[in-house]
Amino acid sequence: MTIKQRLKPGGLMICLLALTACVSYEPRQLVPTLSLSPDNVVLSDNAGAPQAPGVNFGLTAGVNESDSLTNISVLPGIRVRAVAPGGAADRASIRAGDIILSIDGADTNHPDVLDALAVQTTEARRFAFEVRRNTTVFMTTLEVRPVLDQQTEPVELYRAEPVLLRAGFSTELLQDRNGSRVSGARVVRLFTDSPLAAADIGISDIILAVDDRLIESAQGLVSTLTQDYRAGQSVTLTVSRNNIIRSQRLDLWHPGRKLTRLSLWPLFSYQSTLSPDQTRLNVGDLILFSLFSYQRNGAEREYNVLGLFRTASDYGELIED
Repeated sequence: MTIKQRLKPGGLMICLLALTACVSYEPRQLVPTLSLSPDNVVLSDNAGAPQAPGVNFGLTAGVNESDSLTNISVLPGIRVRAVAPGGAADRASIRAGDIILSIDGADTNHPDVLDALAVQTTEARRFAFEVRRNTTVFMTTLEVRPVLDQQTEPVELYRAEPVLLRAGFSTELLQDRNGSRVSGARVVRLFTDSPLAAADIGISDIILAVDDRLIESAQGLVSTLTQDYRAGQSVTLTVSRNNIIRSQRLDLWHPGRKLTRLSLWPLFSYQSTLSPDQTRLNVGDLILFSLFSYQRNGAEREYNVLGLFRTASDYGELIED
């Protein structure tokens, strides 16, 4: 007698439903979301603006208040609150907590005096600082130089597309055979796993179009890919190398995929997610308990056998002494 003959139609349907497998996938890693830059970018609000004249002593000072909470009073000198690493004060062995008693023989009892002296000094010179550290008073020399008249203006290197083409581009202007000016995106840097390298597109090659859509700038290429294309999609790039134009088909970067769900109830079930970072495995699901179960939540792991024997890692546990 066959299995179908032994089981009634209703029983056969229940068995088929019970043994139905469920399989699903998700990307192996999360694809980041990019915030796009405009074509014209101002990298500094005050680039090229003149700085305040004077010198920088390389320290921050405040009023020298007593440490007593019951008798707060202002003592002679100014207290050093912080010292900039590598600055003039640091090179002169001044440390946070020191008390500056005088500068070039003149008593210093308020931090405004130090600020005014820094502004009024317009040339390189030395200052003699009388300093108290605990009960030791010593003399040290600070060598200072005027700050630069202007800040150095940031220089743009390239526009980055770190997801689909995984490369950096700069805007390139060139002429076609008819003498007309055209623009494109020159490859200036390749990041790890860039699909350009596999498609024989390298540094200094110029991308003129994506699927016959002309590229007007480096940012235009980045914006087009980010807004209109998805990971793993195939595209055709029009590329210029040494004034020779060719078309190249390639697949945009894809994060790969991982198994997120596999179940064959009641034999076993498996689930895994990236956000939150969790993994679950049950073998022999008997509704009330499983023959074996495993659960991972981040770095914490838990094993359970027959619902009776349980062991877990010590991550994230609350312990009461």
